[in-house]
Amino acid sequence: MIKIKPSPTADSRTAQGNPTRNDLLDSSVQHIGDVQRTMAFMSGKLIEAGSIHDHTKISGIDSFYDAYSRKLTGDAFKAEPWFRTHVTAERHHLNDHCPDDVNLFDVLERIADICSAGMARSGSVYDDTLDPDILQRAYQNTVKLICGEITVTA
Repeated sequence: MIKIKPSPTADSRTAQGNPTRNDLLDSSVQHIGDVQRTMAFMSGKLIEAGSIHDHTKISGIDSFYDAYSRKLTGDAFKAEPWFRTHVTAERHHLNDHCPDDVNLFDVLERIADICSAGMARSGSVYDDTLDPDILQRAYQNTVKLICGEITVTA
């Protein structure tokens, strides 16, 4: 959980009465700390995603190698049972399978994946797009996820 304290005087839209300059300063410092704690949580989510990235390539190495060694590509590769397991168990293959609770951590893992893979394998990154609806849903789901992790304490 991300623990933060109330800070209604940090914004003129929520401040009651006439807060002092020091009240504003204290609330602003508190707000900065709250954002830092929230971003630390977010960093942890990215590290967690990285730590399990492509885990099905390891756990399913025999099936993965079988499809790889037959030099399957495109639709033939995607028809393999291993591939279906891979894209449904992993959260970053958003064009092949997009989870209902897709979030921006999934999008960022995808970006890290295509950039790392492309640069290491061929020296460039293929053109890639995501449906704007996926990005909008990822944004909304991330806001919901973060808000669900925040506890405001007295």
